[in-house]
Amino acid sequence: MGHNGFPGLQGRVIIVSGAGGGGIGTAVTRMVAEAGATVVAVSRSKENLGTHIEPLAAEGLPVIAVAADASTDDGIATVLAHARRAEGELYGLVNVAGGAAPATWMPATRVTRTDWRALFAQNLETMFFMSQAVAAELTTHRLPGSIVSISSISGMNTAPFHIAYGTAKAALVAATRTLAVELAQYDIRVNAIAPGVTETPASRAYVGEDPERDRRAIAMGRRGRPREQAGAVLFLLSELAGYITGQTLLVDGGLNLKWTHLGADHTSLFLEDDAFRAAITH
Repeated sequence: MGHNGFPGLQGRVIIVSGAGGGGIGTAVTRMVAEAGATVVAVSRSKENLGTHIEPLAAEGLPVIAVAADASTDDGIATVLAHARRAEGELYGLVNVAGGAAPATWMPATRVTRTDWRALFAQNLETMFFMSQAVAAELTTHRLPGSIVSISSISGMNTAPFHIAYGTAKAALVAATRTLAVELAQYDIRVNAIAPGVTETPASRAYVGEDPERDRRAIAMGRRGRPREQAGAVLFLLSELAGYITGQTLLVDGGLNLKWTHLGADHTSLFLEDDAFRAAITH
């Protein structure tokens, strides 16, 4: 993308919460910094920051690594303190912090109160209270802004055997819409993206390589890349999306478009007549 900047991001400070995992958050950090903004890159893990964020700063990108837990008030205060000291004016927030460990997959009948609360804290509370703090800072200083959060395709449709995660990600979409209405008068836009299956270190824990499966399941025939999620985030942060608020953009390669009874060629698995199948696909 180069260092010529992206509409409206030069000289602005953008916080990326959950920046250090080497997946979507890290890709967002790089792309936003390349677009001309100063990025306050937040992760609970100093080790992750060392592995994934410090090399970006070493390349000369305007990235500030901050070790803080975005799920606590103290962590949020630390992040805001760094944002105030950064060069430029606070403008944006990207809520990437969230996710779910493989052990969180289970039938709805087995989910405990502890499981449920942990996934809501990780995926919904972190997004809301970080957004609240950034919105308060922006409105106090009468600054415009843009907040983008990461939901999931699991929050847009169904999430069998992952009900707490899917419901938390759906709640994030609802919070995005309501925040958008309340903050519009202050020229602060609030949007989200809902990634489909994306090749990240986190997803590798339970999604292996299987090109044939990807062709069957996803209209575009492959999983997404972190950069492709970051591109949608950058668009929503920027002034190119200046009249868009309260929206959640599916970035899923058409995964949501394929019914479960569609095969690799997008025709129904129930069609037994190959001549008919050939006739309708050519």
